[in-house]
Amino acid sequence: MKLRFLGGAGEVGRSAVLVNDSLLLDFGMKTGNPPGFPVGSRDLDPEAVVVSHGHLDHAGTVPALLSGDDRPPIHWTPPTYELALTLARDTLKLHGGTYDCPFTENDVKRVTEASTLHGYGETFEAAGHEVTFFDAGHIPGSAHVLVSEGRSPSDDRTQSDDDDGDTRLLYTGDFHTDDQRLVAGTTARPDADVVVCESTYSDVEHEERRVVEERFAESVRTTLWEGGSVVVPAFAIGRTQEMLLICEAYDIPCYVDGMGKRVTKMLKQYPEFVRDPEALRRATSHARFVTGRDGQRKRIIDSGTVVVTTSGMLSGGPAMTYIPEIRSNPVNKITLTGYQVEGTPGRELLDTGSAEIDGRVMPVSARVESYDFSAHADRDGLRSFLDDYRGTEVLVNHGDRCGAFAEELRADGFDASAPELGETVVV
Repeated sequence: MKLRFLGGAGEVGRSAVLVNDSLLLDFGMKTGNPPGFPVGSRDLDPEAVVVSHGHLDHAGTVPALLSGDDRPPIHWTPPTYELALTLARDTLKLHGGTYDCPFTENDVKRVTEASTLHGYGETFEAAGHEVTFFDAGHIPGSAHVLVSEGRSPSDDRTQSDDDDGDTRLLYTGDFHTDDQRLVAGTTARPDADVVVCESTYSDVEHEERRVVEERFAESVRTTLWEGGSVVVPAFAIGRTQEMLLICEAYDIPCYVDGMGKRVTKMLKQYPEFVRDPEALRRATSHARFVTGRDGQRKRIIDSGTVVVTTSGMLSGGPAMTYIPEIRSNPVNKITLTGYQVEGTPGRELLDTGSAEIDGRVMPVSARVESYDFSAHADRDGLRSFLDDYRGTEVLVNHGDRCGAFAEELRADGFDASAPELGETVVV
């Protein structure tokens, strides 16, 4: 089996792995200015595409694959399909017609025509391979992707001298081994000959989620008691719903704004892909949805409340409407709920106490706090997952320290390496 790493190798973003020159696993976008896309994108002509989950860095560039005459079928779970369309439409709205958006509105329409939906445990054929999805415990619809080669050894287009034509590849996608309120942690460990494993938090140990939740709730309650307001920047997909579930569980009144509103309503349509559909229903009823009309946002933020809103890294969205309103009062609070990528306004705010708003760098006197509500496995989670694959070749990707983590694994007896961007590996 031949694997070509077109993105996500030694980095977080633009994940894309081409299997046997025919089957593409993920096709994401790397946030930044300008954004990054998988290498060799213009020359790609896959026979089929399989998408692990609906986050921008894994699904954000998929519509660009449909711009030519050959339109490969796209395979994903129902929530991943819906989320990818939501992301594509948002990208068009923000960047359509520029180099920052590699697809058109017509390409997005073609996504609906090219899509095939699959549930967990359902085996299907894609580009001559057998593929099965397993619940990855990351966000609703996220999947580990098991690919069985199944080609004849005589097919020298894809075989090497050491390849028996029946290799089983497990592409983990993003995953979590611990339960979140929105989704349960992964328990799937399908047999595989090689594992392409994410490593986002390979050097981090997450604090117990219950402890993080309680500290967040106490902090928010204190601010509300003092008469302040709290802006909770959150990723629209997964994190917004997790924060709404936490607010409902701790009886914290809140509003929800931004793309997370649409995503929350959509996920209620797929109860089989969330941990507790009734809890999500209660959380949705508990929150109040912002319309954004007639100065509503200013009235809300002046009233001493909590607003869960995109964007999670302060790179746009309604968060950048609320923060100027609260920034000068030290009673107010900004609670960051996810990883802040280097160079984003959220990271700058954490590091410097200032944020770039409408092109101007403004000091922020409001208190800034950061909470680890990650939907990724931490160091212990990654190691516990991989312990079931001792004796299996491990290729480390999707992380800032892939090489270092692969070296740690080798020191512990694993057959592990970290492919470089653009590298082709034969397994």
